Amino acid sequence: MNWDDTTDTAGSPERLVGASADREDQAVEAALRPKDLGEFIGQEKVREQLDLVLRAARARGATADHVLLSGAPGLGKTTLSMIIAAEMGAPIRITSGPAIQHAGDLAAILSSLQEGEVLFLDEIHRMSRPAEEMLYMAMEDFRVDVIVGKGPGATAIPLELPPFTLVGATTRAGLLPPPLRDRFGFTAHMEFYEPAELERVIHRSAGLLDVEIEPDGAAEIAGRSRGTPRIANRLLRRVRDYAQVKADGVITREIAAAALAVYEVDARGLDRLDRGVLEALLKLFGGGPVGLSTLAVAVGEERETVEEVAEPFLVREGLLARTPRGRVATPAAWAHLGLTPPGSQAAGNGQQDLFGA
Repeated sequence: MNWDDTTDTAGSPERLVGASADREDQAVEAALRPKDLGEFIGQEKVREQLDLVLRAARARGATADHVLLSGAPGLGKTTLSMIIAAEMGAPIRITSGPAIQHAGDLAAILSSLQEGEVLFLDEIHRMSRPAEEMLYMAMEDFRVDVIVGKGPGATAIPLELPPFTLVGATTRAGLLPPPLRDRFGFTAHMEFYEPAELERVIHRSAGLLDVEIEPDGAAEIAGRSRGTPRIANRLLRRVRDYAQVKADGVITREIAAAALAVYEVDARGLDRLDRGVLEALLKLFGGGPVGLSTLAVAVGEERETVEEVAEPFLVREGLLARTPRGRVATPAAWAHLGLTPPGSQAAGNGQQDLFGA
C-alpha cells in the first residue's frame, strides 16, 4: 500500500491496470497509506537508507537532506514524502512541476515555508526552466533572488529562506538536468514489487477495508498486479465487489480469478489493450518485425497510446521487443496466447519435411 498520486502517460486512470491515480484511488490511498517507515512494505534498501538519513538529521537537530525519489507511478513516492515529514515532525507542502510555470510561482511557495517544512514537488522534471534555475539557489543556499522591475532598471533582491527539505519525485529521472540532481543529498530509485511483497500489501489493505481474504486469493491478485501496489489495491477493491455480489464476501483464489476475468485482466496482468497489441502483432504480422505506426493502426489506437501505455509493460514482461526494424514478439508472447510461431512445426519435423521427402 505504498502509492503515488502521480498522473503519467505510462498509465491511464481509465485502465484497471493503469498505474496512475484517479479520484477514487486518491481517496482510498489517503486512508490506507502507512504513517511511518515501520509500516511501509517493500523497498527494503530505500527504507534502510532513508531511515539512516532521517535518524542522523534528528540527532543533529537539523533538517533532513533534500531527497529525490524516482520510479514508475504507484510505487510509493508520495507516501514516502509524507513519511519523511512525519518522521521529522514537520508539516508538508505538496505541489507539482506542471503547477510551477513561472519563477514567481516557486518564489511564492518558498517564501511561505516554515523552518524545517517538507516541500514535496511531484513530477519535478516538468517544472519550467526559470523556476528550475531558481530552485538551484534555494536548495543550496536557502536563498532566492526576487527580480523587481523590468529591463535595465530591474534589480535582484535577495530573500533568505528558512532551512527546508525538498522531496522531489519523478517518473523520468533522465530528464532532470545534472545541476538539479546533484543538489539532492539522497537519491533513491523505487523498484517494482515482488509478488510476496504485494501479498503483504493486499492483506494489510484487506484488513483496513474489512475484507476477508484467503492467502491464495491474495496471491492470485498479487500475480496480476504488475508489481505495483496501487494496482494491487485497485484490483482488491474490484474483487471485493465481485465477492460481495456473486459470493459470500470471502475472497478465495477462485473468486479472485473469476472476478478479474470479468474485468479482462489475465493471469500475467495483461488487459484488453495489452492483449490486443500482442494479438495484432502475432496474428496479423506473424510476430513482426512491424513498425509502431502500422501496429497502432491495426490495434485501432493512437501511436502514443501503444508506445507509452501498452509497450512498457509488455517489454518488461519479455513479451515484446523493440528493434531497429520494428516491434517483434518473443517466444513468451506466443506461449502466453497459446499460439504456434510460424514455421515451428515444420522446423520440428526436420529437413526432410521441407522437401517432401
